[in-house]
Formats: sequence, C-alpha cells, structure tokens
Amino acid sequence: MTAIDLKIQRHALLALVAAALFGASTPFAKLLLGEVSPIVLAGLLYLGSGIGLALLRLARGRSERPREARLAPRDWGWLAGAIFSGGVVAPVLLLWGLAGGGAGETSLLLNFEGVLTALVAGLLFREAVGARVWLAALVMLSGGLVLAYDPNATLAFSPQSLAIVGACLAWALDNNLTRKIAGADPVVTAMTKGLAAGGFNLALGLALGGSFPAAGAAIGAVALGFAAYGVSLVLFIYALRHLGAARTGAHFSTAPFIGAAIAVPLLGEPLTTGLLTATALMAAATWLVLTESHGHEHEHRRLAHAHRHIHDEHHQHAHHGDEGPEPHAHEHVHEPMQHTHPHMPDLHHRHEH
Repeated sequence: MTAIDLKIQRHALLALVAAALFGASTPFAKLLLGEVSPIVLAGLLYLGSGIGLALLRLARGRSERPREARLAPRDWGWLAGAIFSGGVVAPVLLLWGLAGGGAGETSLLLNFEGVLTALVAGLLFREAVGARVWLAALVMLSGGLVLAYDPNATLAFSPQSLAIVGACLAWALDNNLTRKIAGADPVVTAMTKGLAAGGFNLALGLALGGSFPAAGAAIGAVALGFAAYGVSLVLFIYALRHLGAARTGAHFSTAPFIGAAIAVPLLGEPLTTGLLTATALMAAATWLVLTESHGHEHEHRRLAHAHRHIHDEHHQHAHHGDEGPEPHAHEHVHEPMQHTHPHMPDLHHRHEH
C-alpha cells in the first residue's frame, strides 16, 4: 500500500477538518429549518461566520508586525469576484433551481461542485491536476451520487437543473478565486466573505417573504455559522494556500458524508447500505489524494509577494531587522532558482507542466 508523505500532505488535515465542521452543520441546520426559512438561515449562518471572525480579530489585536499578510490592493478584485460568484450568483441560481426541481434531484446535482472545482482549476487557472486527483474527484462524485440517490427522483434536462449545476460552477469559481489570495490573512478573507454573503442572503430571504426568527433560533444560527462556516472557511483557505484548489476541493467533498453520518445518531436517520457504500467510496477517494506524490525538476521565476513564512529552502531573502520572530509575514522577493523535490501547487509552485 502506498504510504502517506506527512511532510507533503500535513495540510490536507486542515481541509478535512474544514469539511468535518461544514458537514456537521447540515444536521444541526435541519433542526433550525422548522423555525427559519432556508435563505434567511443561510444569511444568518454566513453572518455568524463574519461576526464571529470579526470578534476573533479584535480579540487577537492588531500588532505592528502581523503574523499574516494583509490583503494587498491587487487582492481585492479577486476577493470581490469570489464574493460575487459564491455569495451572490450561486445562492440565486440554487434558489431558482430549487423552485422548479425536486429535493432528490437537487441533492444529486450538488455533488458536482468538487469535480467542477478541479475542472476550473485545471482548465481555467492552469493548476497542475494529476490523474490521481481526477480519479479521486470522480470516485468522490460517485460516492455523493450514491449518498443522495432517491429512486423516486428523476434527472431531467431542464433550466432548473442547469441552474443548480450553474450554482456548483459558481462555487467552484469562488474556490479558485479564493486560492488566488490564499497568501493573505485567512481570517480577514473569511470575515469579509461572511459579512458580504450573509448580508446579501439575509436581505434576499427577507425580500422573498421570509421572517426573522426568534432570538433563540437566531443566536443558534449565528453560533453555528461561526464554527461551521467561519472557522471552516479559515481552515479551507489555509489548505488552499498549501494544496491548491483541486486537492482542497477533493478533500472538502467529504463534508456531505460526515453530515450524513452525524445525522444517524442526532436525527435518528437510518444507517443504510447506501451510506455505508458512499462512505467506502469517500475513504477510497481521500486515500487516492493523500497518497499522491508529485515531484520533478522545476524552475522558480522571480516572485515578489507577502505571506506567513519561515526561513526554509524557498525563503532565503534579506531582512531589514524589524520583521519580528518567525513565522512572520512581510513583502519579500524570491530570486530565480531551479531544483527537484516533491511539491504541491502551493504559493511557490504554480509553474507550467
């Protein structure tokens, strides 16, 4: 059996924990749906993530030399695109698709986000996506289809079906755009996305006739949003920084399986053959990505950027003396170099293949 290289794959744990937090939110959110409309609930969950992370940022203070890089002026365009695609376009398309499609059909189609994330990463953003990752994405998709399968649901070629797939594509684009700014402070990025997407979805839900829930339900939704959306997104962005969008997306695709497993004891849902089969496929897909090994001779072009780092093989730059202890974040320059070692498509390995 192929061994897992923990030095290379240690950041996959961040993506898997992010998936666990997000997946666990599904059964808990179901408990709130009796009191809150779906779009209003989505708004409160997103707002919970933004408000919680804003409080966390205030609590940790703003040091003169931060341990994470600030969002640069060039980053705001990527962030705006991520917010628009994932926080505005995707919910609108999903809402319109839900209005004309069945719940079973929607559950099946929503599993396409992981595969579409890999496709957008490889085709549009030129991320290196190997055969092992493609296979894992397809195996994970198969598991998701098994998990969501409803014999009474029918898949039809309709505008509503295309809208749901379009929502998955918008979220896939969101993932890849967020990867472009993964070197900046993930807390600030996730906070901004949460506040913007939360405000939009809450306003949309109320405009469509939803009502603001009672205080207890609202507080529960905000608290759940902080953990399941806020903390989860911070970990997701850290994983994007080190793994790239395709691999992070593949790991994050475990979220529905985790949610379904938690729903068994929490909501009394049955432990079915479909759930067990889907879980086995999820485990196989995760193993495929975790045991990937990618190494070859490659060239680093001159690069100037800012992000959290220590002085490893790729960070042998000059300092002014006021950067603070490691790990620290500051603008620095990478001079051209050529070498061979195992690597992932992280901030420093976005070369052509």
